[in-house]
Amino acid sequence: MIENLDPKQSWAVLQTNPAAVLIDVRTAIEHSFVGHPPKAIHVAWKEFPGMQLNTGFVEQVQQHAPDKTAPILLLCRSGQRSVDAAKALEAAGYEHLINILEGFEGPLDENKHRGNTGGWRFHGLPWQQS
Repeated sequence: MIENLDPKQSWAVLQTNPAAVLIDVRTAIEHSFVGHPPKAIHVAWKEFPGMQLNTGFVEQVQQHAPDKTAPILLLCRSGQRSVDAAKALEAAGYEHLINILEGFEGPLDENKHRGNTGGWRFHGLPWQQS
């Protein structure tokens, strides 16, 4: 099952369920330089150059989250790559997948800027940069 939660609901799951795992599916550059939630595990869904699909994605997630019944939260920039990643994990037998709506940076605003109308950072949740 893939559940959609907003950033604040997702943070609450991470705070109340010690088995929950947060996977950041963005590129390595996004994870390091744009920032990420504390304890987010980076496993890219697609990577530069060319945004090629990471063919080892499911296996890499399994290394960090072997319990397929634990809640797995998936975060990307705006909430689309995380849906695709969740579908791949669902096909691999994961039972409790959570797509974080709005992602880390949120949707584009009228000036084509992210972070002003939604996303993890917009909601004031903890984050850090590498």
